[in-house]
Amino acid sequence: QLQLVESGGGSVQPGDFLTLSCAASGRTFSDYAIGWFRQAPGKGREFVAAITWDGGSTYYRDSAKDRFTISRDNAENTVYLQMNSLKPEDTALYFCAASRRWYTSASEYDYWGQGTQVTVSS
Repeated sequence: QLQLVESGGGSVQPGDFLTLSCAASGRTFSDYAIGWFRQAPGKGREFVAAITWDGGSTYYRDSAKDRFTISRDNAENTVYLQMNSLKPEDTALYFCAASRRWYTSASEYDYWGQGTQVTVSS
């Protein structure tokens, strides 16, 4: 099956930036839309951003529209999430996920990575 591996998380201060990567292998990566989700302890998995299979359309939760940018490089089988002006409420375990089309619901995705931790605090 399609395998996804996230990387790029870390511990930063408010206002800092991070770029997360999602590397795929196992199946034809360009056939899949990719979503980014995040989950804080005791919370549900929350939609952050998504990108269609060809990169032609992108989608963001309202709190991320002016700060985050999702992009993909199908030749490298990688999706990126550039996060600027990070806030404490962005603290979570970040996952990438794949499906034939994009959704805002985590339950609709077929493949998931293991997650990468983002911590934003003073």
